[in-house]
Order: sequence, then C-alpha cells, then structure tokens
Amino acid sequence: MTPSREHRIREVIRRSQSDLTVVLENIFDPLNISAVLRSCDAVGVREIFVVYTEDYLKKRGLKLGKKTSGGAFKWIDFYVFNDLEECFKRVRERYQRILVTRLGEESTSLYDLDLTVPTALLFGNEDEGVTAEALAMADGNFLIPQVGFTESLNISVACAVSLYEARRQRAAKGFYDEHPRLSPDQQAQLYNRWESMLAGKSWPRRYAIPVSKDSAPLLPVFVEREEHVPGQKKKRIRPNPQTKFEL
Repeated sequence: MTPSREHRIREVIRRSQSDLTVVLENIFDPLNISAVLRSCDAVGVREIFVVYTEDYLKKRGLKLGKKTSGGAFKWIDFYVFNDLEECFKRVRERYQRILVTRLGEESTSLYDLDLTVPTALLFGNEDEGVTAEALAMADGNFLIPQVGFTESLNISVACAVSLYEARRQRAAKGFYDEHPRLSPDQQAQLYNRWESMLAGKSWPRRYAIPVSKDSAPLLPVFVEREEHVPGQKKKRIRPNPQTKFEL
C-alpha cells in the first residue's frame, strides 16, 4: 500500500461516525439502497440495518436469502433482518434512539433535531412509508420541511438530506476533526481490519450479515472478522454494478 493510500484510509477512519446509522424498512428499489449506501459512506456511517418484514415479503412474493450483494460497499457493514422487533433490539444495543421519517402532527422538523447524539434514522418503503409497527416502536418521528406541492422526497434523497444535516451539526462540534467518534485504539483496529481485507485481495461482493433472534451479538465496526463467504475460495472479485441487488 502506498503512503498516500494509507493516509487516505486512516483519514476516512478518523472521520467515521460510529454513533450514527441508517435503518431501511421494506425498501424495494435496489437503486435506492445503492444511493443510500453512497450517502452513508460520504458522511462516515460504517454500518446500516435493513429489515424486510414477513408481511411485506409475502405481499411482494419475495424470499429473503442469506446474501445481499452488489451495493454493500466493502467499507460498510450491512445487516439484514426479517423481524422488526429483533432489528430494533439490535439497533438499540448500539444507538441511543431510533427516529423515523413520518408526516404527522407530532412530527419534528429535521432541523430541530439534535443529531450529534447517538442516533439511528429509519426510512420506510417507497410507496407506503414506515409501518405502523415501526412508528410505534420508534423514539420519535421527524419530517423534512417542504414548501411545494409534493408531500415527500424520494427515499434516497430524504436519507441524504437527513445525513448531511447530521454531518453539518457534527462538524460544528468537531466530530470530523478534533473530536473523532472512534478512539485511537478503535481507529487502529479498524485500519487493521481494512488492511487485512485489502491485503487478501478482497474486492468481493460484500455479503450481508443475516441476523435472527439466535444470532450472536453484532461486532463493532472496528473489530476484525472473516470478510469472505464461508466455504468459498478467496479470490479477487471486482465489485458488481451498483444497480444489482439480491434479496
């Protein structure tokens, strides 16, 4: 690895926001998921949570498999659930609150939120929004103020707007500079994890991590783990196009 490449990776790690994440509920369009991943990486989010409820899978005639490839950047851990309660439980183990985007009388403006505290932002399905169950379990709901005739933004746009408001607030508090969210030791661990991944020529399709009630505790982003699919020979695989997404 060249010195400039190493410096770039260390700077990305130093600016990572380990206490900010995104939860996606029943998102159907793979392009939206790819766009969300790009926005997450751009502001330093290092893991996201995706849930497909059983009712939604049955309604769409979909089957949730054990891999989700072609969109999960190698820099972002990608967890997938088919149980909403389990998803909320796991997210709450790592984040202080879960906020959903939902129009309503009790909705708070995005710009009135304090997004410098550990927060998970949940975005719902393109057509139906977040489910009533997710809204009931959330710690609050917010909206992005609009003055036109349309009532909502595309999911990926709404996510990007929300994440960049979080970035603005966090930058003002120095979270991207003098007050990083990862400790020096955690930064070093994450660098070692990524270095091992790259040294193993692991430009792979990143496989989602399926999570159920029986799954082991989720590892922090900086903890090294097996980056390859069990049972498959390690080999150099170029990334799939961002438009492909397997359920």
